[in-house]
Amino acid sequence: MYKTPCSRLAGVWKCLPCGLLGVNVQQKLIANASRSHMSARSLVQLCRKNQAEWFTFQHLCFLKRQYVKSGGLFQRARPRQETVALDDRDDSVVRQVQQIPALTPDPGTVVPPCDSKYIQVEPEATRAARLEARQWKESRVEYSDLPGIYARLSKIKLTALVVTTAAAGFAMAPVPFDPVTFLMASIGTGLSSCTANSINQYFEVPFDSNMNRTKNRPLVRGQISPLHAVSFALACGIPGVTLLTLGVNPLTGFLGALNIFLYTCCYTPLKRLSIANTWVGAVVGAIPPIMGWTAATGSLDLGALLLGGFLFSWQFPHFNALSWNLREDYSRGGYRMMSVTHPGLCKRVALRHSVGLIGLSALGPVLDVTTWTFPLVSLPINLYISFLAFRFYRHGDRQNARKLFFCSLWHLPMLLLLALTCKKSRVSQDEAAVAPSTASLAL
Repeated sequence: MYKTPCSRLAGVWKCLPCGLLGVNVQQKLIANASRSHMSARSLVQLCRKNQAEWFTFQHLCFLKRQYVKSGGLFQRARPRQETVALDDRDDSVVRQVQQIPALTPDPGTVVPPCDSKYIQVEPEATRAARLEARQWKESRVEYSDLPGIYARLSKIKLTALVVTTAAAGFAMAPVPFDPVTFLMASIGTGLSSCTANSINQYFEVPFDSNMNRTKNRPLVRGQISPLHAVSFALACGIPGVTLLTLGVNPLTGFLGALNIFLYTCCYTPLKRLSIANTWVGAVVGAIPPIMGWTAATGSLDLGALLLGGFLFSWQFPHFNALSWNLREDYSRGGYRMMSVTHPGLCKRVALRHSVGLIGLSALGPVLDVTTWTFPLVSLPINLYISFLAFRFYRHGDRQNARKLFFCSLWHLPMLLLLALTCKKSRVSQDEAAVAPSTASLAL
């Protein structure tokens, strides 16, 4: 006996246990079975006819009719607003509206004619140039533009600061000045800094595009490809570390490679994970003067750690004041900075390390690096930056943050210059070393 699709489906459902499906669901599925069967059959025929249009949204509309039920999903359609018929309007409201009289000029006034000389018409060339500027076009970089792009990719100002601090560490070392070693150490440190900054920008392209401060970087604008940036980083990093290792000494080369690793593999990912990135970044900034000291002496002494401590503490008032006025940018980029997530801690840390510079300056003569005049002559500038940090801690507004930041720009060169002028001479150190041996011979 021939059975229709509905009867076959009903027979299947009758064989199932009654506890699995309710009667209401069974009746709804049986009622829609014929329509679903026709939709499925038409889908099969269409797939046999043209296989290039198999799975499309239009062909799967029967799934919507079969499975989307307003009763099952508890969907409620928004009631449609009833339109008011024109015949039902209140004539009393229409009568209250008075006709607005036509505006006629006074007899003594002169109305200028509406001709082209009173209307500002945009020239066709200007309009074409404006539309052309708004169109997307491929960025083409000439060979003459590459030096400027490389300078921005390597953050040339930050690299210059790194080389300057390394040179200060080399000059503060209690050894005779060797110009060849100084030149190789400076070049190697600069190349290592270019490598770290380039890799940092390579990793932060999607986040830099959300910040006003970094949206014009070369990789964000697409001026060079990521492969080009990585190649430039390798072309700087491999010769830089090699020059520090073979041309200076292995200890300085190790510190240069360590600094690249800390900046690219620790500091860069931590910027989006924890506020501990500020302390890791301070360690990265403290290593260059240590590299200068080890390049001159070949050993890691307490004087090198003292210079590294200067850079470590100085970076907190410098960077915390800078990040305070860039909180919106860092928030859009998704960076976890103290100024964004812990504003109170940001101000306290800036004040704490500003005052700590006074104590570090007092350690100079104790560690036999400077004379006793250095804590005295550096006290005014240390007190001034501490005073600005205290005002930033008390008020925490943009103006005080800006003052503290600009003070930190000249404070570090002044502090290093005063330490260099108050450097303990090598002759006095040699005399102090010879004096105990002479006394022992006399005895």
